[in-house]
Amino acid sequence: MEKSIIIAGYGGQGVLFFGITLAQAAMMEGKYTTWIPSYGAEMRGGHANCSVKISDMEIASPIIDYADIGVFLNDKAMEKFEKSMAPNSLVIGNSSIITQTPSRADVNYNMVKLGDCAQKLDGGLLNIVSFGYFVKQTNILKKESALSALEFVCKKKNPAFLKRNIDSFEAGYNL
Repeated sequence: MEKSIIIAGYGGQGVLFFGITLAQAAMMEGKYTTWIPSYGAEMRGGHANCSVKISDMEIASPIIDYADIGVFLNDKAMEKFEKSMAPNSLVIGNSSIITQTPSRADVNYNMVKLGDCAQKLDGGLLNIVSFGYFVKQTNILKKESALSALEFVCKKKNPAFLKRNIDSFEAGYNL
């Protein structure tokens, strides 16, 4: 099994945090993984994306030509990366913000109001709501591994936000 994933949105939406947490969860399960971040010069509001590969075998190259799964948090992400999806791939789109109509008949679209779910939480985080939803929908990783990775990454970055992250993950997982 090898899965190529693109996660994209605006800078400040936590796209890179989602990706590094996903890669960490895969490592915790003994899988091989790569994570490549990409972002503009702006700290917030510019474009941000990352690519993650997860495999049961060594990964020859971290470069993704066509992704198996895309998580798009806004219109710009959908517009830019929809063409990079493989046939029969899955797009998880944040329909709270994405207004454009999906354009490919050979891609499976799962448009869900991830942003609305995050807003209903007290301090809910769109990226982690999306991560929880991703884990449930794709079955690539175990929920326990995802939560352990979230705890690990949060402790390194800012332990005070752990509960908020776990609550956001659970909300997305249960959508």
